[in-house]
Amino acid sequence: MAAEVAEAEAADGQCRLRRFSCELGLLSRPDGSAAFLQGDTSVLAGLYGPAEAKISKELPDRAALDVLLRPKVGLPGVLERSREQLLQQTCEAVVLGVLHPRTAISLVLQVLSDAGSLLSCCLNAACMALLDAGLPLSALFCGVTCALQPDGAILLDPTARQEQEARAVLTFAIASAERKVLMVTTKGSCSVQEMQQCLAAAQRAADTIFQFYRDSVRRRYSKC
Repeated sequence: MAAEVAEAEAADGQCRLRRFSCELGLLSRPDGSAAFLQGDTSVLAGLYGPAEAKISKELPDRAALDVLLRPKVGLPGVLERSREQLLQQTCEAVVLGVLHPRTAISLVLQVLSDAGSLLSCCLNAACMALLDAGLPLSALFCGVTCALQPDGAILLDPTARQEQEARAVLTFAIASAERKVLMVTTKGSCSVQEMQQCLAAAQRAADTIFQFYRDSVRRRYSKC
């Protein structure tokens, strides 16, 4: 069931997000799935588990979480491996794996198109797949990418070209509980003050994204 396309705008009315949409439960094999689209960037996520874990990967006190990121074409490289670690770090911070010890949870993300802010789109697709699977979570999370322009202006959810022209690109994973930062990664150079400004803008944008999550889930279950 496709969630209605929405255009999001940060609370200050100056930093805008691209139009985004989400479709939940479109895959039959995974226990949860979501396709998330931000502008022309789109990612498909499938969540498998909790399921029986291989003895070599079994953890006695919690579920073992594994993340696989597949590029649009070719095999995963160094960049994908790095992003897998960031995605896994974020998911492990909110998934209540202690409720499913000695099991395995696998999250597979397939990049369908990359037109900028790919990591934040992956984060959003991952969270929606976790929600669709009904896994117990301590909080929701979302991804927000900020591009710091040469003149110091902040662009939210930048396109690929805007990322290339930026002095720095920062991606935050933000929890719904108290807007806590679960993960941040930066490329380029920026001052501490500029990072704080980007974080403040990302936290404001997160409010819009979390509301979209709620609307998407509400539509899915109201039409079942």
